Formats: sequence, C-alpha cells, structure tokens
Amino acid sequence: MNRKVTVVGAGNVGATLAQRLADRELGDVVLIDIVEGMPQGKGLDIMEATPVEGSDARVVGTNDYKDTAGSEVVVITAGIARKPGMSRDDLLNTNYKIVKECTENALKQSPGAILIVVSNPLDAMCQVAFKVSGLPKQRVFGMAGVLDSARMRTFIAQELGVSVENTHAFVLGGHGDTMVPLPRYSTVAGIPITDLLPKERIDALVTRTANGGAEIVAFLKSGSAYYAPAASAVEMVEAILKDKKKILPCAAYLDGQYKTKGLYVGVPVKLGRGGVEQIIEIKLTPDEQAAFDKSAGAVRELVDKLKL
Repeated sequence: MNRKVTVVGAGNVGATLAQRLADRELGDVVLIDIVEGMPQGKGLDIMEATPVEGSDARVVGTNDYKDTAGSEVVVITAGIARKPGMSRDDLLNTNYKIVKECTENALKQSPGAILIVVSNPLDAMCQVAFKVSGLPKQRVFGMAGVLDSARMRTFIAQELGVSVENTHAFVLGGHGDTMVPLPRYSTVAGIPITDLLPKERIDALVTRTANGGAEIVAFLKSGSAYYAPAASAVEMVEAILKDKKKILPCAAYLDGQYKTKGLYVGVPVKLGRGGVEQIIEIKLTPDEQAAFDKSAGAVRELVDKLKL
C-alpha cells in the first residue's frame, strides 16, 4: 500500500476508525496517541485481523509523529469527553489545546495532508485546526453531518419499514442540539418523507436525530458513540482517496454561503482528492434559514470564546 492515513487518538473512535480503514484496504494506517503502549497494542491487534479480512494494509501504532510522515489524510479524533462537574467552557478550552497540538505536530510531518476533524465541540475544533494549520479552507473540514444524516436515515428506515439503502437524509447546521434536519429534502427512494409521514412523526424523527448522541450516552452511562462516528469518517476518507466527488454533509468553512461568513458549519459539499471541492448551496425557506442562523450562532458563540 502506498497511501497513508494517520488517525490521531487511539480511543474508541480512533481505534474503530483505524480498523475500518484497514479492513477496507484504503491505505496504510498510522494510529497515534500520547498514551504509551495503547496505540501499539491496538494497532497490532488490528494488523493481526488483516489476514482474516483479506487486507494487505499495514497498521502501525505509535507515540511518535515521525511515523506519520507523508500522510495524505490526517483524522483528528483526540480530545476528552465532558465529565461530571465540567462546564462546556472547560471542555472547549481543554480540547482546544489538544486539537491545536495535534494539528501542529501532524502537519510538521505531513504538510500536504488533508485534515478531517472529529473532536468535539466539532465545528469550533474545525475552526481551531484551520487557524493553527494555515492550510487552505478546502483541506480542513469536519465529520458531523455524515453521522447525523446516518442517524436520521436509520430512524426513517425503522419508521417506514424500508431498507436503509432507500433512505436519504439532509441535515445542516452545527453538530449539536441546534442542528437542522430538513424533512423536505429527506427521501425514501426519491420520495420526500413529507409525502410519506404525518407531521408529528416527522417532528419526532427530527428531535431524535438532534438528540442522537445523547440517546446513546444515556444507554452507555459512561462513554459515547463510536461505531457510527468511525464509519462516517471512513466514508469521507474514501471519498477523498478515491476522488469520488461524493456529495456529503460536512463541517466546512463558509465564506458567504447560507448567509454565513468566516465560520465552520455543516453543509453539503463535494468531496474529492482536493478535499472540499464545492459547497452545495440549496434554497432554504425562511423558517429553515432562521433555524440555520440559530445553529450558526451557537457555533460562533463557542468560537468567540476561543478568541480565534
């Protein structure tokens, strides 16, 4: 394998992401973490599964960024989860320092890399990586919309008793409670769900989508989702490495699109070898635009606290 993908952070999301990348033979994978032994152990374990999976991808676990040199894509999953007694500002400031350091170290070794941010709070952490890296906006973006859309697609399929392959969901805005699912653009085999479900059921699906992460945390009691987030990041990496020109919802830097300027917010983009090759702008109703503005405002509030 010639292509190299670095996954920063060997926790549940990072390790699962590394496994899926290796299983799909998308490239050689470097799993890096500051905890000694953990990335080495998980990397070796994933590598030992490749004969069973029929994959010739190499997987390396390391604590040294030198091993990441020459990566085409770097995915940052590092960061802490919010703990009891911790304010949102505490989480924001702690993960700001982590994402800043990870970005700086990774790009020293791979200055030509495309950067995908998964760390939370997602949209604000994209802004951090963009500011710190000095990279063009097309090469720094975040994974959130793919996950939020996957959750909504799951709920639509369950509600209607259809294959998830027939469902398509459209979710805009920041990755959090203020995200903006758009039912009139969400379809089953091309049919808008607004033609298939009553308003109260659609409203319930929208609410469940916005609370998708919290629902899983409530079940787990400790920790948060990682299977679906990892799968969502892999879809983005694949679109880049294979130059698919795939339309996916991502946290992208807006420069006037959707009436928003200078901010990372979730919108549909065309992903290819150059990263974000186009932002797809759709016409929103006044209510949808108001919801998007509210979501963008919540992101800007976090960014302003970081004084970026």
